[in-house]
Amino acid sequence: MLGFLFRRVWQGALVLVGVALTVFFLFNVLPGDPVALLAGQRSDAATRAAIAADLGLDQPLPLQLAGYLNDVSPIGLHPRDSAGVAKYGGVALLPLGKQAVVLKKPYLRRSFQSNKEVLSILADHFTGTLWLALAAMALAASVGIALGVVAALRPHSWLDRALISVSVLGISVPSFVAAILIAMTFGFYWSHWTGLNLTGQLYETDPFTGRHLVLRNLLLPAFALGIRPLAVIVQLTRSSMLEVMSQDYIRTARAKGLSGYGVVVGHALRNALNPVVTAVSGWLASLMAGAFFIEYIFNWKGLGTVTLRAVENLDFPVVMGATIFIAALFVLVNIVVDVLYAVLDPRVKLS
Repeated sequence: MLGFLFRRVWQGALVLVGVALTVFFLFNVLPGDPVALLAGQRSDAATRAAIAADLGLDQPLPLQLAGYLNDVSPIGLHPRDSAGVAKYGGVALLPLGKQAVVLKKPYLRRSFQSNKEVLSILADHFTGTLWLALAAMALAASVGIALGVVAALRPHSWLDRALISVSVLGISVPSFVAAILIAMTFGFYWSHWTGLNLTGQLYETDPFTGRHLVLRNLLLPAFALGIRPLAVIVQLTRSSMLEVMSQDYIRTARAKGLSGYGVVVGHALRNALNPVVTAVSGWLASLMAGAFFIEYIFNWKGLGTVTLRAVENLDFPVVMGATIFIAALFVLVNIVVDVLYAVLDPRVKLS
């Protein structure tokens, strides 16, 4: 297990290095001058030169790349007088003359717009995206498993065909298209019946009652984000249930006189959920990444909204930091899922 974890962490680190290299070169070839954006239209050459020097943009591209990788790495080489200070929040591990090897949190630099640390901005918006992804996954898993079982118990009936057709439609329609249709239908045209708003946040502040939780604002974006995994879960559950229901131990359970409910829930469903659990456990990070346009459409305060607004404003540090942050989530979730497979199923061998 320890050897497997070491290999996966090493592979994940290589993936993150590749992502960091990609986003660095990508945003250095895009049009736009961050120095002009920060300095303003009426700034003079001296002001622009000072801003460029402060951001390190006056250096050659290889030195800029080395500095960026040194900042985003959890272990970096920094001047000894800055080791452990608030800028890096780290501890000097090994002094090397005027430099020191520092163990620190990744420094994703500062926003061009607000001058706040990018990591702080992402942390402020991460909770909204996490709740949205969890709600979408819970909705998709609960409704999808129920509909899949119903379809499997009535194979080739009109209900089975209807559920399969709707699930194929749910897989085929892009998430942002479904989000627009859902927002306009349930949050605008039918809002007087549904009581749901076109936009809203998980927490709202009332001038009299203060800050309070508003779960109904989570329903429409979670439904829009969960449509595709819901459709996939319906088909996975149906096919797995049909395979399990034809097994010998199911016929034996029925021969013993067990009720239909006991056979389905106690025997068939428990064994049919393995592929569904596999799919659900690997989708959380994907849903968080796929929530970007959903958040933008519903004006939901999350990583997607802050990242897309940063793209509009050419706030490259925020966009680059969000990309690396999401990539790190993918790596972490994949490692955890692989370990859980081995713990839950002894037949799985870690290699």
